[in-house]
Amino acid sequence: MKTLLITGAAQGIGLGTATLFADRGWNVYGLDVQSDRLAAAALKGGFEPLVCNLTDPESIAEAMASLTQLDALVNNAATNANGDPLTLSVAEWKRVLDVNLTAPFLLSRAAAPLLAASGGSIVNIASTRALMSEPHTEAYSASKGGLLSLTHALAMSLAPVRVNAVSPGWIEHAVPEALRSFDHAFHPAGRVGTVEDIAEMVWYLTSEAARFITGQNFVIDGGVTKKMIYPE
Repeated sequence: MKTLLITGAAQGIGLGTATLFADRGWNVYGLDVQSDRLAAAALKGGFEPLVCNLTDPESIAEAMASLTQLDALVNNAATNANGDPLTLSVAEWKRVLDVNLTAPFLLSRAAAPLLAASGGSIVNIASTRALMSEPHTEAYSASKGGLLSLTHALAMSLAPVRVNAVSPGWIEHAVPEALRSFDHAFHPAGRVGTVEDIAEMVWYLTSEAARFITGQNFVIDGGVTKKMIYPE
């Protein structure tokens, strides 16, 4: 049986991806700092909860030390600190970079021997915010841009372990009933994205069908980043 470790498994894309892999017969470890929410999600999704604080290198090392087999690592967990860059605190900037960029580096480094042994791969969940931005998203955008660069760098350094990234656009998981017809129509694909859209891409990238793909970023956004928008 193959084994997956995915971070940020308590909700959203992480929960959806953990559930999909578990449903398809993988042994899944879902990592998150929110212990209560993670326990409930793991029970629902059929995976093993693994509590870890991604801002703490020792907590990361402890979590990784508990694994003896690994076929795929998905670095999905993320946080943000939206605010005016003129007043954003260094502590908030550092917190975002720790979770969104440093933790994937530390997890990937620790997982590399197990993945090399199994012929496994890494998938980093980046964001279209690595390619385009709204005001006051500097910490998040910088972390996701760094994650894309980390992806192709690790693909070279850890080869033949494959390392790829997925950059989701608008993925609605909290209140899909609140979406308006305009929200869907804004997307060339005709709808806002779902966690299943991302989970299926992760599934493909960890499969044998993708064994010749490494160092790449896959934008899953319904076409929005290719859409030219002019002022009304």
